[in-house]
Amino acid sequence: MISTGELRKGVTIELDGKLYSILEYEHIKMGRGSAQVRIRLRDVRAGHITERTFQAGERFARARLERRTVQYLYEDDGLYYFMDKETFEQTPLTKEQLGDALNYLKGEFTLDLLTYQTEAIGVEIPLNVELQITETGPSFKGDTAQGGTKPATLETGLMVHVPLFLNTGDRVKVDTRTGQYIERA
Repeated sequence: MISTGELRKGVTIELDGKLYSILEYEHIKMGRGSAQVRIRLRDVRAGHITERTFQAGERFARARLERRTVQYLYEDDGLYYFMDKETFEQTPLTKEQLGDALNYLKGEFTLDLLTYQTEAIGVEIPLNVELQITETGPSFKGDTAQGGTKPATLETGLMVHVPLFLNTGDRVKVDTRTGQYIERA
């Protein structure tokens, strides 16, 4: 069991017989009365987002998720296939199950597959990934790291703002939590 004080972004809980992943968590203290907790939840199986309010101190069943290291293989007809690196078993996932992880998937990318009671429910990607710039504006002499930013398209189709000195073909690190440029790779 997990109490409202232990809830954090990314934690998966069981609520009303369904699995929910916490997207946002807000503690609200009223002038009178007890504190409340407002939680924004994503249904892991169905994909829809809901917002619920609970009294502070309520307890929830924490969902025990297993992690297996897998490798992204390919996309076929809306399904994304991943291969277990030990058993070579292939597991398909839908766009809804992957969510924002789609912005960072490329061939032979290694990540963790999340399973709940033998059912694949999603993936967990590293905190930052290295991607190549496929399209950006030109660089000019005098462009520096503090000089500003320009939009760049990465090999997965993700758009990020990078420093002016970077060119097409350069590799950059991107924070997968925020989708922002970190540094040149």
